Amino acid sequence: MLRVVPLAAGWLLPAAPSAPRVSQARAWPLAHGVLRQWRAGSAGAVPRPALKTPKGTRDHPPAYTALRDRLLAAVVTCFKRHGAAAIDTPVLELRETLMGKYGEEAKLIYELQDQGGELLALRYDLTVPFARYLAMNKITNMKRYHIAKVYRRDNPATTRGRYREFYQCDFDIAGQFDPMIPDAECLKIVHEILSDLQLGDFLIKVNDRRILNGIFAVCGIPESKFITACCTVDKLDKVPWEEVRSEMVGEKGLSPEAADHIGEYVQLHGGLELIERLLQDPKLSQNKLAKEGLGDMKLLFEYLTLFGITGKISFDLSLARGLDYYTGVIFEAVLLQQENEHVEEPVSVGSVAGGGRYDGLVGMFDPKGRKVPCVGVSIGIERIFSILEQRMKASGEKVRTTETQVLVATPHKHLLAARLKLISELWGAGIKAEMLYKKDPKLLKQLQYCEDTGIPLAAIVGEQELTDGVVKLRDVATRVEVDIPREKLVDEIRRRLEP
Repeated sequence: MLRVVPLAAGWLLPAAPSAPRVSQARAWPLAHGVLRQWRAGSAGAVPRPALKTPKGTRDHPPAYTALRDRLLAAVVTCFKRHGAAAIDTPVLELRETLMGKYGEEAKLIYELQDQGGELLALRYDLTVPFARYLAMNKITNMKRYHIAKVYRRDNPATTRGRYREFYQCDFDIAGQFDPMIPDAECLKIVHEILSDLQLGDFLIKVNDRRILNGIFAVCGIPESKFITACCTVDKLDKVPWEEVRSEMVGEKGLSPEAADHIGEYVQLHGGLELIERLLQDPKLSQNKLAKEGLGDMKLLFEYLTLFGITGKISFDLSLARGLDYYTGVIFEAVLLQQENEHVEEPVSVGSVAGGGRYDGLVGMFDPKGRKVPCVGVSIGIERIFSILEQRMKASGEKVRTTETQVLVATPHKHLLAARLKLISELWGAGIKAEMLYKKDPKLLKQLQYCEDTGIPLAAIVGEQELTDGVVKLRDVATRVEVDIPREKLVDEIRRRLEP
């Protein structure tokens, strides 16, 4: 089981420092003064740049980075438990590699100026680079994970973990396998991670692009408008049906009758019973795509039942996921929150994972169009960071930002050489150790440093300890001190630090 204790209790993260704000009334005199200095050739000629990070980005202070590393380690542990190997790809991709893969979201790609004859862009996600990697290296079978930053020219909402630069944690299975077995494992991975991180109640919504396309077809939507209709349906988790219907009719050019017919389907959600009902639907049962999708969805639920996770799974026909490359099963995990005791159903407070099947993406890059079926999931780690950060601030608890196990301390003056020799021995034995950078620090200050930074042990060596060939080992929490023979110190430290 993944345990990132004490995630549930919470850790406090210091807020990132913000740039000082200058009022409009002061802005012109300030700028005018700088300009006058520059013209005069004074010492402060060059205006200083604004001390801020670009919009939609942030610095990661030590406590935040420590939390991120622990969360990522927990996710990686799960990925490795399921047999995935790690890869990495360049943060830059050829512009043509990314274009035409993301539908309406393509406008969020960061394009770069001409770089020596190559038109480049920052990667938008990790899925398209993975497909390019498979095609370029002629790989037809692979289970991989990839954790890296991606970039989107989105409107940031930092309080909800929405940035222009952020981490994605992807797990994908590429290859020709029997239906729904890899898909079921991806959903099991999402369930494992969200359960073990103790984020609260959650729901994993599943649907299938073939079912959606079948619905659009029986509702009289031309195939050329399937993608745009899909992107509009994808907004149902954010806005009510009335607004989605209005966009379909007013902006997408669908007839009111077709929109109403779509609404009868996409507002349905349930489980195996709903799947069985739709398989008997007089219109959907006559559509080849919908029938295939519903058959696979039934099989998927049978596997999820064997995994014991159907209590957290909902077959939700409103789930669309707006990316062009999805071809089959799609899914999205959301955290739930009970607004008050009078509300029967929990409400969603945000997506924390998503993914699906994309069987045609690799073939778009292969010179001969050879397809490699793929399915994968991406964990929304930034959203999880944001939730935990808010909890930590509310709890007032602190997080250790280092892994130091022992502080080497001395109680008297003129013992710097003794500290340096002892800490060198500990480093050589693989013990994580520190000392204060003063010749003669006071013992109280050294012990206070241990308490402030969470160092569990202090190895104290004074004149008497040097004479007796021992080191006084102090448990910082209990303040109990024991003399340990110098040659046994490393073994005793390791024994005390065992989990």
